[in-house]
Amino acid sequence: MKIILVAVMAFFWILLIYYSILTIAGVLQRLKRKEEITLPSYPSIAVLIPAHNEGVVIKQTLEAMIRLKYPGALDVYVLDDSSTDDTAEIIQKFSSTFSRIHYLKVPPGSPKGKSRVLNYGLSVTTSDYFIVFDADNQPAEDSVLELIHAAERTPDAGGAVGYVKTINADRNVLTRMISIEFQVFQLLMQSGRWKMFKTGSLAGTNMLLRRSVLQEAGGYDLYALAEDAELTVRLTALGWKLPVVHHSRTWEQEPEKISIFVRQRTRWLTGNIYLLEKSFHEWSYWKGKTFVHSFQHVLTYLLFVLMLLFSNTWFILSLLGVNLPDFESPLLLFWFMSYVVYTAQVVSAMVLERTITPFNVLIGLIMYFTYAQIFLLLLLRSGLSYIWSRLTKQTIKWDKTERFKDDAA
Repeated sequence: MKIILVAVMAFFWILLIYYSILTIAGVLQRLKRKEEITLPSYPSIAVLIPAHNEGVVIKQTLEAMIRLKYPGALDVYVLDDSSTDDTAEIIQKFSSTFSRIHYLKVPPGSPKGKSRVLNYGLSVTTSDYFIVFDADNQPAEDSVLELIHAAERTPDAGGAVGYVKTINADRNVLTRMISIEFQVFQLLMQSGRWKMFKTGSLAGTNMLLRRSVLQEAGGYDLYALAEDAELTVRLTALGWKLPVVHHSRTWEQEPEKISIFVRQRTRWLTGNIYLLEKSFHEWSYWKGKTFVHSFQHVLTYLLFVLMLLFSNTWFILSLLGVNLPDFESPLLLFWFMSYVVYTAQVVSAMVLERTITPFNVLIGLIMYFTYAQIFLLLLLRSGLSYIWSRLTKQTIKWDKTERFKDDAA
């Protein structure tokens, strides 16, 4: 038993050290100042916006698209995927007024989901690059410029990925927690990994890719629910880099109700479990820089879950007075250090994002005991759903995230 405990403790300490180093690397990367860059010429870009019943938010999104600054050819294509609300009407009003905006009706097909819609959009448009924004996004005016500058000036870049911020962070406690989670993720997994390993992860939105690179990869995987994570691994396996550009920003909505949050995260986690299974069948996913992504998936969706279950079980048994094996290593010190590292990551992200307030710090302090534990429950739910779909040979349906009307709009 002691051997198992020693192995568990050693793994935990390695993780603590690894994530601490990632945090420092992320901070150093974020402290880099924005460069003033002008390219000799600017390649053409097609902005692709998948849309299904987006009448609540699409007007604000298109207004943001009109404000985008880009000296080259930039066309915005809204891909209407069988909307039954006023989405089409709103888009067509914009397209009749602004030459940059184009309305495209996506033919019916299966499987449903973002991947199929994007593959269609790419098949009927032409450009050197394409950039994806979700239908609720409001990017900064220079977001596209920042991405293209990074893609054109980074050797072996297949594109570039920007930052995603939460537009409704102040709506309630849930949206604040999601916003903080995104800030920490982008500090560690984006800026930190780019600084250390020169590898980034596509975020599903505010992401730029060379059209030829996606063609080389064979397009989007129609069955990937987390199409951004799946494509990241394939492109990295092909030797392409995805520079992280924290100066490129877009704002998006996050779920304001726990029921919507559960459905969204179940889809995301199920998609990542699908990718985890693929990684066990593809040796190319474990070579070179791709190892960083595949190993992170194993850490997050397999080993971390087992360790968290062990930790929670040990804690509960201790509370119940169960006689547990003596262990010389100070477990309480380890749990305390875990909390310290986690809190340092949260505070660092807040400082860099300039979102640090007493209330946000309080939310960050309690997330370790609340929000972080929900991840375990959602992952178990997603895992059971995925296993059932494999056993019954059924395709898991795409679940669109519900939008909310901006009261200020």
